[in-house]
Amino acid sequence: MYLVKTPVILSKLTSPSLIWNIPNNEKKIYLTFDDGPIPGLSMEILSILSDYNAHATFFLVGENVQRYPQLLQRITDDGHHIGNHSHKHISGWKTPTNEYLKDIQNADNVIKSFFFRPPYGRISYSQIKQLKKKYRIIMWSILSGDFDANISSEQCLFNALQSKEGDIVVFHDNIKSADKIKKVLPKYLETFTKEGYQFCTLPKDL
Repeated sequence: MYLVKTPVILSKLTSPSLIWNIPNNEKKIYLTFDDGPIPGLSMEILSILSDYNAHATFFLVGENVQRYPQLLQRITDDGHHIGNHSHKHISGWKTPTNEYLKDIQNADNVIKSFFFRPPYGRISYSQIKQLKKKYRIIMWSILSGDFDANISSEQCLFNALQSKEGDIVVFHDNIKSADKIKKVLPKYLETFTKEGYQFCTLPKDL
């Protein structure tokens, strides 16, 4: 069970340290990709983004970066930003705080970013308290559902098209999302580009 659009009340009730969107009046959308990098798909995503002059922030898993450091380099060379998505993609709800922080530090050793997104969006208040000293903790306002085997590419596109200016939108750079992302991402970018939107990296001055 997940929400495509994050209710405003939820973002207001959670810690102010969590960033759910970036309000603006400039038709800017903040596109993000979780879980990469992986061979093949990461390069296809970068190619699609380039076709539409779109930029994004990639929340990377430390283990994947260690395996494929050349992909991290390519992401940054193409003008995209990177963020920490933990080292082993672990849930904060199921992991003691000290162990969770150690895992994130392991990822930081290879990712080196002050943006952090908790895997599954699951993070405790004690973890937030510690992490906000170093990181900007990024959540989302639109979840495409590309990871969901029970929805079609058409439904995934419909979910993503609910974006508006200031939204932080989540897609995934992983194997189970690959078929949907390759179908949906070009249509999504084309739709909003025609409407005059820009796809931007997360601002470094958040």
